[in-house]
Amino acid sequence: MRIWSVIGRACAVAALAITSTLTLANVATAADPIRIGFSMALTGGVAPIGKQVLTALQIWRDDVNAKGGLLGRPVELVFYDDQSNPANVPGIYTKLIDVDKVDLLIGPYATNMVAPAIPVLMQNKKTTIGILANAANSKFHYDQYFSMLPTGPEPQKAFAYGFFELAAAVEPRPRTVALVAADAEFAQNAIDGARQSIKEIGGFEIVFDKSYPPATSDFTPILRGVQALNPDLVFVAAYPPDSVGIVRAANEIGLNPKMFGGAMIGLLVTPIKMQLGPLMNGIVNNEVFVPAPAFTFDGTKELLAKYQASAKTQGIDPLGWAFPPLAYAAGQVLAQAVDGAKSLDHKALADYMRSHTFLTVVGDITFGKDGEWAKSRVVFTQFQNVTGNSLDLFMDTTHEVVVWPKEYKSGNLIYPYAKAKNP
Repeated sequence: MRIWSVIGRACAVAALAITSTLTLANVATAADPIRIGFSMALTGGVAPIGKQVLTALQIWRDDVNAKGGLLGRPVELVFYDDQSNPANVPGIYTKLIDVDKVDLLIGPYATNMVAPAIPVLMQNKKTTIGILANAANSKFHYDQYFSMLPTGPEPQKAFAYGFFELAAAVEPRPRTVALVAADAEFAQNAIDGARQSIKEIGGFEIVFDKSYPPATSDFTPILRGVQALNPDLVFVAAYPPDSVGIVRAANEIGLNPKMFGGAMIGLLVTPIKMQLGPLMNGIVNNEVFVPAPAFTFDGTKELLAKYQASAKTQGIDPLGWAFPPLAYAAGQVLAQAVDGAKSLDHKALADYMRSHTFLTVVGDITFGKDGEWAKSRVVFTQFQNVTGNSLDLFMDTTHEVVVWPKEYKSGNLIYPYAKAKNP
């Protein structure tokens, strides 16, 4: 009996030790961070926006961790600079998946970088939320990709349709169109949307349709070619450095169509707006998120206050209206999907995202075909009465008036371009 008693006590001690070890292991696992990987344009042509996106994601991480993390675990961001170079993206996402073994993925930022990431995600059956990428999934139709850009179910057209609908509504109706675009993924998608819009609305004739290499720095020859044809409308699709060069060249040569603008992403960046100042007067450009009451949702002002405080120390866009809210919203969608699915499984997260509405700082989001938003919220604005280069001029929509669509209008289109350019 004493032998069995000793054996019993030994077994009990061993069982207790095993249980304690397992408990400690579970505690350690629960405390391990959930690692979220992405690439970000921190240098190169689109870095002025990439840095804003990163700051917003870092604010989101801190907010999530302040509330206890995800699934009871802290969130950690793992990211690399893709240098605004699409060729760097596949290698970075392969490393994140195979070497870093991150739990979740987000991004990257920008159409040019998201498009080359999608094949890597497809191969590894991973889910992501691309940030500010236009129609990046329109060729792949990957069911685990989701877009954080308010272009809606027709993403290519969304960056152009409002411009041509505005033009079609004025009298006398303009007819001839010049199209100018960078030879890069985003700009080509936007210019394809312009061609689709022109065909759908009807009554326009394309008289100039040219693309330029992304490294172009002198836009005078291109715009002189446009000027020689004297088109009624000039629609441009360009990234930040191009936007500056094109606006300056247009002013230098006296380009004077009836309407000028399009999808110039640089004109969404506050320091670029301040740099160009009155040179932007009359330009009609698309915006994805503007400082207007109709675009203020639960948490929007709180996010922007945190962003603007951080921006002062980093020397980045001081206002952050266009891009940080969408980046932060991408994090919110991911967090709500993890919480709702109670899982880090990528397929389960994708299933949840396709079937639920998400509450974010940019409003309610529901995803539809190809992971795009079910409804577009892109607007077109016109720069009006910009008299200098002060930050105060761009704090609201007083000098960048929302002119389309009607539901978000804050003012009327000044037509023709010359009238708004020289008020």
